[in-house]
Amino acid sequence: MADPAHTALLCDFDGTLAPIVEDPASARPLDGVPGLLADLARRFAVVGVVSGRPAAFLVDRLAGPGRQAAAVPATDPAASGQLHLVGLYGMESVDADGLVRPDDRVAPWLDVVGSAADRLRDDAPAGVLVEVKGPAVAVHWRGAPDAADWVAARVAEVSGRTGLAAHPGRLSVELRPPLDIDKGTVVEQLTAGCSAACFLGDDLGDLPAFAALGRLAAVDGLATVGVAVQDAETDPEVAAAADLVVEGPVGAMAVLAWLEAAAG
Repeated sequence: MADPAHTALLCDFDGTLAPIVEDPASARPLDGVPGLLADLARRFAVVGVVSGRPAAFLVDRLAGPGRQAAAVPATDPAASGQLHLVGLYGMESVDADGLVRPDDRVAPWLDVVGSAADRLRDDAPAGVLVEVKGPAVAVHWRGAPDAADWVAARVAEVSGRTGLAAHPGRLSVELRPPLDIDKGTVVEQLTAGCSAACFLGDDLGDLPAFAALGRLAAVDGLATVGVAVQDAETDPEVAAAADLVVEGPVGAMAVLAWLEAAAG
C-alpha cells in the first residue's frame, strides 16, 4: 500500500483463489477474481499466480479473452498491466507473448513421469485419481479416503524406483523431478527489484514461498507479508509459517480487493 509501484502481490490458485473441489478439472476461481487480478496488475509492480497447476490451465481460468498474461521479469518496464502466471511450481511459465514455456531442465524427466503414472494407475483403488501434469504426476485420494495408506506406500515405492521426489498436498501427493524449482525460487525471481512482497497460499506446497519471503526480509530488507488461507483441511504448519490468517478463498479475495482499493 505504501509503494505499489515497487510491490509484488503473488498467490496460489487452488484453495486460495478457487474453492477446493473433488474433481481437479472442475476448479474455477471465485466470481470476480480474474478482473480483480487484472486491476491489481495495473496498480502494482508485479501481480502473479504461482500454482501447481499447468500454466495453460491458469491461462484458461485467469487470463481470458482480452487480458494479458506473462512471466516477464519484474523489472521489465513493459510488464505493467500483465498478470504473471507460473505453473507446476515453477516448471512452466507464460512468456511475454502468452506462450507456455517449460523449464529446460524438466525435459529429461518426461518419460520417467509417464512411466510412473502408468505404474500408479495399474492397481489404483477405485476413487483414486492419477493426474499427469506434464513433468509431474499427482495422486489424489479425496474420492477414496480409505486409500491414504495405499497411496503413501505406492508413491514411496515409485519414488524409490524413479528418483522422482514426493511432495504432499491436500489429500494428495505429487511426484516431481528432483530439481531446485519450487514456489520459493519463483517468489525470489518475481520479486527482483521490488521493495515489498506479499504471498497468499493455503497448502504445504506454499511453504517454500513463505520461507522465501523470510529470506527476502532478512537478507534484502524487503517488507513482506505471508497470508495463510485456511479451511478445515489446512495443515497447521501453513498457518504457523504465515504472518496473517484468513478464512478460505473469500478471505483471500477480500485481502486482494482491499489492496486494490487502497492502491487507488
